[in-house]
Amino acid sequence: MTTGRQGRRAAGSTVLLTFEVIAEALRERIRSGGLKPGDALPTQAVLMREFGASSLSVQKAMALLKQDGYAISRPGKGAFVAHPDADAGDPEAGNAPVGGTAARVEMLEQELAEALEQLTDPT
Repeated sequence: MTTGRQGRRAAGSTVLLTFEVIAEALRERIRSGGLKPGDALPTQAVLMREFGASSLSVQKAMALLKQDGYAISRPGKGAFVAHPDADAGDPEAGNAPVGGTAARVEMLEQELAEALEQLTDPT
């Protein structure tokens, strides 16, 4: 796998951009069980050091993981490995992205609970 240093690549190029390398490395950690559903993902600072990447590259990688259903954000707490759908029913699901509807519902429930807590906090 070859990484690129610029934000653009030539048409048809197989060179991965830095954010794609970071996202793929984290996907592989999730698929291999190194990171399990509910585990906190490494912080932006840790990923920047590990990959020698800019904060923008790390942010783009995290956005890609969230878009693909591998990660969810919990405001004020960080990013976490998404839980697989309980109703997936696919024995090969270990190779598929985790997340989907159940992860989105869980994330929305968490955000709603936090918003409610902020609204009812007397301080």
